[in-house]
Amino acid sequence: MSSIKEQTNYDNFNSVNSDYRERLVSEKSEEKVTFMPNSMHRIWLNDLPVGFAAHWHSALEIIVPMENDYTVIVDDVTYVLKPGHILIVPPGDVHEIKAPETGKRFIFLMNISIISKIDGFAGVQSLFTHPLHITRETYPLVYDDVYQILVQIRNEYFQKNEYSELNIQARLIDMFVKLAENHIHADELFPTVKPYKQKEYVQKFNQTLEYIDSHYTEDISLDDIAFRAGFSKFHFSRLFKIYTNYTFCDYLCYRRIKAAEDLLANPDFSITDVAMQAGFSSISTFNRLFKQHKGCTPSEYRSKHTGYRATRKEI
Repeated sequence: MSSIKEQTNYDNFNSVNSDYRERLVSEKSEEKVTFMPNSMHRIWLNDLPVGFAAHWHSALEIIVPMENDYTVIVDDVTYVLKPGHILIVPPGDVHEIKAPETGKRFIFLMNISIISKIDGFAGVQSLFTHPLHITRETYPLVYDDVYQILVQIRNEYFQKNEYSELNIQARLIDMFVKLAENHIHADELFPTVKPYKQKEYVQKFNQTLEYIDSHYTEDISLDDIAFRAGFSKFHFSRLFKIYTNYTFCDYLCYRRIKAAEDLLANPDFSITDVAMQAGFSSISTFNRLFKQHKGCTPSEYRSKHTGYRATRKEI
């Protein structure tokens, strides 16, 4: 593949219809992304020598530096992106961006709410428990494919062909599938399992993640979920940790916390309402686990990340 700079005529992407200068990002708050009319996406060629304060949004963000480095801080982890690197920031993750004095990068903000409802997406969603820093070294089998898909998405967005929106959605799904297949390369995930069983295991754990995604508000036990998957509790626990990098209890808690983050953005819900709707058994358990995972109480999170000030009665 030729160099990134040689491939790109930046004049083609200086569109007033996708101007990043209008972005309004307030410290520790939700960014209300303004998508283009009849689109679920927003893409910029950004060359500003200024960054963005810590913020979050419901869109998936993809950052691809083209010239010079770009620094992104997500949950106190710093990612220094080189030209050609790809960083995928999951929806809802608080992140700060620091820009150099010169440079160019493409910023993708993608609404994946429709795609996330497709059967099988729960297995993909498990990849987005943390940002994905994609380079030739970290993702050697799929880097070129993912990069070229993003080029296709970018070109479709700026060319605005009749079926651009549909094409972008299709390319996004293609990218998610490639990342998921890279993750579940069965002989690497389960090297001690016989080959004819490996694909069966992948299918079972994808079904398990879909079940958790649909039933996380219910009282799901390790015994029940292992029985549904057809494993003993101890065998299931070991394989689930291999597949997701989480214990079952930690993953269930993660899923409930993510749901709570979305619910906290709605001021009509009290903290108790949020806890119950997210599947926590008590407000004390919710407060303890939320602070353990997010470093602040639900009330503090609501205040910092939405600008909303809770009242004593509401808490």
